[in-house]
Amino acid sequence: MTDVVVRVANGVADLPRDEWDACAGLDNPFVSWDFLAALERSGSVGGATGWQPLPLVIDDGNGRIAAAAPLYAKSHSQGEYVFDHGWADAWERAGGHYYPKIQIAAPFSPVPGPRLLLRDAALAPALIAGIETLVERNRLSSAHATFIAPEQVPLFEAAGWLIREDSQFHWTNRGYGGFEDFLADLSSEKRKNIRKERRRAVEGLEIVHLSGDQLTEAHWDIFWDFYQDTGARKWGRPYLTRAFFSILGETMADRVLLMLALCDGRPIAGALNLVGGDTLYGRYWGCVEDVPNLHFELCYYQAIDVAIARGLHKVEAGAQGGHKLARGYAPEPTWSAHYIPNAGFRRAIAGFLAAEREEVQRDRQWLAQRTPFRKGD
Repeated sequence: MTDVVVRVANGVADLPRDEWDACAGLDNPFVSWDFLAALERSGSVGGATGWQPLPLVIDDGNGRIAAAAPLYAKSHSQGEYVFDHGWADAWERAGGHYYPKIQIAAPFSPVPGPRLLLRDAALAPALIAGIETLVERNRLSSAHATFIAPEQVPLFEAAGWLIREDSQFHWTNRGYGGFEDFLADLSSEKRKNIRKERRRAVEGLEIVHLSGDQLTEAHWDIFWDFYQDTGARKWGRPYLTRAFFSILGETMADRVLLMLALCDGRPIAGALNLVGGDTLYGRYWGCVEDVPNLHFELCYYQAIDVAIARGLHKVEAGAQGGHKLARGYAPEPTWSAHYIPNAGFRRAIAGFLAAEREEVQRDRQWLAQRTPFRKGD
């Protein structure tokens, strides 16, 4: 192979949309030009956010992007959902500077997907090598690729990166014709519980689904209030700006599904989803009134309804949440990859990851035996 030049751009928004998306593909909206550029244009990343966009790019012989990575220089570890605070503390106590570090990710989105965006698959090793060179030349502590699509894990593993394993809860469509078909796969007790939960959650309420040109700035104002409430309770300060939602509505409305719960015509809760090639991605939820089980209805059951109606294969409802198990969401492995140039630090982290992996796998096996599905299926 001829010499490959890897360059650092100032942001995804500065790159040609069609060239980026030709590498990213159409299935995963979180690595699309529209989504990543919306984060930049809205000020959700860049500036003083601690997420400095520095996408890595390889051009082909005609000057068009043939490979890219959504890369960020990070001055903290917030908004990643793969926790390395202990690593940072150990490195700082040893006299090093953990930050800035390099993050290859879809910011604020614990959604598995490609982290090496490849129109030319043969460029994967060169792209990974470019990330490593960026770390070494700037004497940085580390690089982290989080929520990697399963098929890309071997690419990082072959390059010698440390692989970390975790779990999420995903719902899988087994060819259901409707929600009752899904319930038929569950134990009798779980079927009854879910039916009762759904009835109680929507009593006196109207559920509406909005997408495309149905979405207005008034809807984003409403959802912004929901999002701020959830953000303030979970992590203190919302990651996304109000402008992000307006830009999302301008550029990705057809891939947005906003579910609202109305009480006497007044929105009291909402769940924001993005629609991928074969997956419905539940991302943000919030409410201004506390209604028992409404969170489960909007975020989990309504999502299942939509996935079945649209023939989607999966629902991914975000990170954590053992309560998803009883509602038909089963544990699935997720992966991240970590480049640690310091040999001693690498050995310590490798030992930690080996022990953690055993615990994660045991926990996932334990959870898999406790899904609500009828035994023997």
